Amino acid sequence: MLRELMREFMRRALRTATMVLAACVGAALPARAAVERVEVTERTPFAGGMSFATVGAYEKIRGVAHFALDPNAPANARIVDLKLAPRDARGLVVFDSPFILLRPVKAEGSTLLYDVNNRGNIGILGQVNGRSPALNDPTTAADAGDGFLMRHGFSLLFSAWTWDVAPPPAGAKPLVLGTPIARGPGGAAITGPVENEFTVDAPAEVAVYAGMSGLTYEPATPDDPKAVLTIRARPDDPRIPLARASWRFVAPAQPGGPGRVRLDGGFSPGVIYELTYVAKDPKVTAAGLAGIRDLLAWFRDHPFEGAPAPKQELIYGISQSGRLIGRMLHDGLDVDETGRLAFQGAYLEVPGGGGSGGFNSRFVQPTRHPSMLQEHDHPSDAFPFTTAPSKDPVTGQTASLLDHAADAKGQTPKVMFANTSTEFWNRDASLIGTTPDGGHDVAPAAGVRLYAFMGSQHYVGRSHVRAPYLSCVSTTDHYLPMRALILALDRWTATGAEPPPSAYPQIANGGLLSVAAYDAAFPKGVGLTPPTDNLHEQRLDFGPRFESQGIADRIPPLKGPDYVSRVPAPDADGNDRGGVRMIEMEVPLGTHTGWNLRSPETGFPWATARFDGSFAPFARTEAERKAAHDPRPSLAARYPTREAYVAKVKAAAAAQVKAGFLLPEDVDRAVAENVGLYDRVMAHNPADQSCEYLFGS
Repeated sequence: MLRELMREFMRRALRTATMVLAACVGAALPARAAVERVEVTERTPFAGGMSFATVGAYEKIRGVAHFALDPNAPANARIVDLKLAPRDARGLVVFDSPFILLRPVKAEGSTLLYDVNNRGNIGILGQVNGRSPALNDPTTAADAGDGFLMRHGFSLLFSAWTWDVAPPPAGAKPLVLGTPIARGPGGAAITGPVENEFTVDAPAEVAVYAGMSGLTYEPATPDDPKAVLTIRARPDDPRIPLARASWRFVAPAQPGGPGRVRLDGGFSPGVIYELTYVAKDPKVTAAGLAGIRDLLAWFRDHPFEGAPAPKQELIYGISQSGRLIGRMLHDGLDVDETGRLAFQGAYLEVPGGGGSGGFNSRFVQPTRHPSMLQEHDHPSDAFPFTTAPSKDPVTGQTASLLDHAADAKGQTPKVMFANTSTEFWNRDASLIGTTPDGGHDVAPAAGVRLYAFMGSQHYVGRSHVRAPYLSCVSTTDHYLPMRALILALDRWTATGAEPPPSAYPQIANGGLLSVAAYDAAFPKGVGLTPPTDNLHEQRLDFGPRFESQGIADRIPPLKGPDYVSRVPAPDADGNDRGGVRMIEMEVPLGTHTGWNLRSPETGFPWATARFDGSFAPFARTEAERKAAHDPRPSLAARYPTREAYVAKVKAAAAAQVKAGFLLPEDVDRAVAENVGLYDRVMAHNPADQSCEYLFGS
C-alpha cells in the first residue's frame, strides 16, 4: 500500500508547478487575495502511510506561503504600523511563512482545522491527540498520538505567525515568521521604550530578561549605559533602581537567543526585576495575524495539490494562541480583504480574559502575559471582554469583543471559549461573562458558547513533585471534553446543529464569588490554604497614542482602577461548583482546585502558580479522616466498595455523554483514568507527601 501511495504522490507532484502558477494568477489583484504564491517543498506519506479508521491514510505537505498585504485595504486598517513597513513596487507589504498541512489522502469534504502555534510549537496534537510531535515535525505514527483528529477526518494546518521564538533544541523545527519591520521617513529606524520584567526561582548570577520561551527587543545601543534595572517585592510596589555600575548586559547563551544580564551579588528569589531601555526596529506583529487570516482564506478558495477546497475552515488556539484568536476577532482580522470570513468557527482554549489587549501594538512582546505575580504592565487583558455589549463604568464606553468581527453580510464566526478553574485565579476568566466591575452577568452573544472545566488547571497536571509549589497538582482531565467540543463546533458550523449550552459559573446563582467569600466558604482542615487574592488587572494608560495608533509613549504605563474578577464558588468538599461537570467533580476522590501556592524558598509565597492547580485526596477511611480532623467524608463513606465507585463513575460518564461533553469513544478512557486514580489513592500512605501516586505507569 505504501508503494501505491508513493506512486500517487509522484503523480500529484507533477501538478505542483501548475498549482503554484494558479496561486500566482489568483493573487494578481491584491484586493482579491493576500496570498500571492504557495510553494510546496515537501510531500510525503504521514505516519508511514498507516490508515486512520475509515478516513484512510494521511499525507504531510510542507511549504512556504508568500503574502502581500495592501496597507490601504480597509481589512488591514487596524494593523499597527503596517503603513510604515517597506513596500514593493506595487505598494504592497510582502513577507512569507512556512506551513505544514496534514490531510487525508482522500481529502474531499474535509474540514480544515488551523492550529495557532504556541511560541512556534504545534499545540493541538499534544492536547487533543495526546502526543506532541517530536521536534515539532509531525512525521511518524507516534506523532499522531491516538489519531483522534485523523480518525475524524480533519485536515490540519499549521503556519508561523510570530517572531519572538527562542532558538529551539537541536533538530527542532519551530514555526517562526520573518515579520516586516516598521521604518520611519526615509527608512530611518524607529525607536521606543521597552520594558522587561523577570524573576528567578533560585539564586542566579545571570538571568534572561525575555518572556517565557521567547525573545524580546534588545537595546538599540549595545550595553546601553542609560538602561535601568529596578527591583520591587510586589507588582504595585515602587520601583527601586539599582546602580548602573552593579550590573551589565552579557551575551546570549546561544546565538540568536534572548539577552541576559549579570548582577553583582546575583539575582534572588522573591524579587521582581524590571529592565527598561530604548529599542529599535519594531516588528509589525499583527501582520502575522493577517497571515493566518489570509492563508485560511486562500485554502478556503483554492483546490490544492489535487484536492478540492475544504468544506469549511475552523481555527483553534491554546493559551497564548487562544488569546491571539481573541485579538483577531477584536480587530476584525477574521475578515479578509474581500469582506469574507476566513474561518467559520473558533475554539479558544484557556484564553482567560480573551486577549483583546495584546498582539497588535508597537514593540509588543507576544509571549508576555499577566498572572498573579508577573507582567501586569504588558497589554494583555483589556476591555471589552464580553461577546455581547457591556459597559465599562469607569470610562463609560459600551463595546463587545465582536464589534469588528462581522463580515460584509453581518455574519460572525461561531465561537467557543473554554477556561479551567486556574484561569479564574490567574487570567481574569470571569470577565468574559460579567461586567468589568464584576457586578452582573453578561450572557454571551448568539453564536458563542462559554465553558468552564471546573477543578482543572491550565493543562492536565503532569508534575510528579510539589516544587516549586506547595501542593501536588490537579490531574483532572479536561482534554476529554475538549475533544467532544471540537466535534460539536465542526457540526455547529457545518450543519447548524446546536452544541451543548454554555456551562460557566455565574454571579446570579452564586457560582462566582469574591476571593474573600471563597476563602470563607472553603472547607478548613483539608491540607490546602486558599490564596488571599486572584489576578485583577488594572486599566493601563500607555499614553495618548496607544488607543488610536498602538504606540506606547508611557513605559511603564499609568495604572487605573482594577477590573473586578471573580472566582468559582466551592462546594463543601472545596471543589468548584457550576461549569462543565466532569467525572472528577461528580464522583470526586478529593479536592481539585485551580490554584496552587508557591513554596517560600522560590519567593512570593503569597502568589499563585501561573498554570497549576492542587489536589488533596479524601481520607481513605473514617478513622483516617477523624485522625486528620478532615471535615470531608472519607472514600469509604462515599463509596463502600470499589465496585460502588466504578458504578458511579460509569453513571457519571453516561451523563457526560448525554450532556455532550464526553464522546462514546472516550468513555472507556475516562473510566480507566478515574478508577486508576482511585486504586492509587487507596494504596497510597497519607504520610507520604510525594506526588508520584497520582500518575500511573
